[in-house]
Amino acid sequence: MKKSRKGKFKIYIGMSAGVGKTYRMLQEAHTLLKNGIDIQIGYVETHSRKETQELLAGLPIIARRNIFYKGKILEEMDVQNIINLHPEVVIVDELAHTNIEGSKNEKRWQDVLEILEAGINVISAVNIQHIESLNPVVKRITGIDVQERIPDKVLRLADEVVNIDLSSEDLINRLKEGKIYSSDKIQTALTNFFKADQILQLRELALKEVASQVVRKVETEITQQHTLRQEKLLSCISSNDKTAKVVIRKAARLASYYNGSWYVLYVETPRESSDKIALDKQRHLINNFKLATQLGAEVIKVEDTNISETILKIVAQKNITTVCIGKPHFSLFKVILSTTIFRKLLNKLAKSNVDLVILS
Repeated sequence: MKKSRKGKFKIYIGMSAGVGKTYRMLQEAHTLLKNGIDIQIGYVETHSRKETQELLAGLPIIARRNIFYKGKILEEMDVQNIINLHPEVVIVDELAHTNIEGSKNEKRWQDVLEILEAGINVISAVNIQHIESLNPVVKRITGIDVQERIPDKVLRLADEVVNIDLSSEDLINRLKEGKIYSSDKIQTALTNFFKADQILQLRELALKEVASQVVRKVETEITQQHTLRQEKLLSCISSNDKTAKVVIRKAARLASYYNGSWYVLYVETPRESSDKIALDKQRHLINNFKLATQLGAEVIKVEDTNISETILKIVAQKNITTVCIGKPHFSLFKVILSTTIFRKLLNKLAKSNVDLVILS
């Protein structure tokens, strides 16, 4: 009953700017309006694209909120006004947008969750490079560290995720024709972001993401007659900032792929107690816990001297199916031969039918 009172959530996803997400949303808005649906524009960013701007004609637009910030009048989406007007469907563009300081919510995706809670259906859009767990992959492909990101859980909350797809050749042609950016920005875009090999890799990421969302939908809505193993992942991290971040993000991708719940375990040994560990390490740990929570994990922190035994205890308590650990900083061969604790962990996991994944 509670779910039925919530609004339905549809997300258009694309490999980059200019593929036509906003254009498609506005096309859908016109179709819904013709069918007598009360649909209104909560926020749309046309980026001065002629074809997109023309589609705004004839659609009801909810006035934006003016905010005085650093000597300027800036516009933001008016969440409260949307809730008060309560249209059946609202279009909200730029899902990863960071709101101006002083807004009720820090991020636009949080605004969207509020609108959905009020029982209003939302159609939104985002680019693949804004997905939190894909941040390192996108940085490796493009060389750009995307700052505005949405947690993976936002995609999992969507009732429908639709890919807006173009070939890299078509996208580059659109750019050259001035359909994405103004003429003075075209050459810079071609030199930096809009390279055929990069676009191809981002396209693959977008297609995979939508495919995994479809698999999840099939498993939850269609395959009810089959008894499926409920995947539960346990990601074990240390106080090593870089390794922990990688393990958390990769485990989040695995949990998303398997449509399973997951946990992050940190075992605090006596030598890593708060009075002995450096302040910067403590800060990194807190940031990693925050990242894990944002990505949908439940964080478990345990004080113990025996890490392996603690892992096994949590595995039994939470009915874990897969344990994820970071690659050891020493030879795995040496570990298996000389470390009885590690062998004991492997043996016990094998006997309990639990998978062990060692993440690079």
